[in-house]
Amino acid sequence: MKIKFTLLLFSILTLASCAEKAIKVEVSNPTDNERKNEIISLFWSDISVQLLLNDSDELIILDEAGAQIPYQLIFNEQSKAQEIIFSTSLLGSQKKTYEIKKGSPEYFKILTHGRAVPERKDDFAWENDRIAFRMYGPALAAENASNGVDIWLKRTEELVLEKFYSDELKNGISYHEDHGLGLDCYKVARTLGAGGIAPFVNDTLWVGRNYTSATLIDQGPLRTSFRLVYESAELGNKTYTQTLTVSLDAGSQMNKAIVSYDGDFEFLPIAAGIWLHKELGIINYDIDKKYIAYAENAVSDAGIHSGRNYVGLVFTNPLSEICQHSEHILGLSRYKKGREFTYYFGSGWSKWGFETDQEWFDYVEKFSQDIEMPLQVQIIK
Repeated sequence: MKIKFTLLLFSILTLASCAEKAIKVEVSNPTDNERKNEIISLFWSDISVQLLLNDSDELIILDEAGAQIPYQLIFNEQSKAQEIIFSTSLLGSQKKTYEIKKGSPEYFKILTHGRAVPERKDDFAWENDRIAFRMYGPALAAENASNGVDIWLKRTEELVLEKFYSDELKNGISYHEDHGLGLDCYKVARTLGAGGIAPFVNDTLWVGRNYTSATLIDQGPLRTSFRLVYESAELGNKTYTQTLTVSLDAGSQMNKAIVSYDGDFEFLPIAAGIWLHKELGIINYDIDKKYIAYAENAVSDAGIHSGRNYVGLVFTNPLSEICQHSEHILGLSRYKKGREFTYYFGSGWSKWGFETDQEWFDYVEKFSQDIEMPLQVQIIK
């Protein structure tokens, strides 16, 4: 009887210990800058092993006040999760501790979205709670579309892409006019638009054409990522293939872009850039800090001024030059075959979030500083 009681007590204590198991994660800001709505990433394997998770188990993440916060599992085209991400905000030099454990997660609003849009000539469009973008697909090939980036300005945290497309295609309500949520008043034409990238060879910017295939990689409340492939892109009398992987996090104005090229070369001069349009705006850049920021008038198709439109580029690789060329402001670098080239592109609007040009310039400069000094993450229990 005593042995049975001891075994029963041991089993109860073991089960209780497993049920109460939790992981403490400390996030610290190594800079004096305030960091707002930044995404933290942890390897899913580290979490699942320490919490002894089964496939059916659910998780919760708690902040220091004990309140649940949203998170997202990142699969990166794998059958099992590869990462878990969540958002944090920190003052300069501040630390915060989060707790991860089994539990029933609350519902949180979805803040990112993206998809191919076959009903609108194969656009690929994506957005978060701050801004929206699109790039052009195969159905626009006959119209000489480029691999440039288009911007949809918005002034709401709500997701607007589905409404904008539905209103345009079904109800005849143009998204080129502002009906209270935002609009598309940005012109791309045969250019890089708001942050595209292309080879820059023999003093020529080889702007590409529409993408040939699109793959949605991850989509959730905090991050949407996808891949666009551009086959048989022209470079003089030769061709190359460009692969562009883009991710957009909730709360950010900036996309992360990872580009690779395949072709008959070892090194390839490349340029990411911003089209300057006919009415030149204000350019702000720093080659040492590796950023370019641009401000210009936003004008609708009807010629109605809609405030100021902002575009930014931030680079992680050294730049050989920042220059004006072919009606663009360009950041020049060099790509080595077999590697990846990472940069960031994004946009903002004077009618939501950035009242002055200087506020946008400050945002882009600060973003360039922040990616050089990422938040530090440590599992402490």
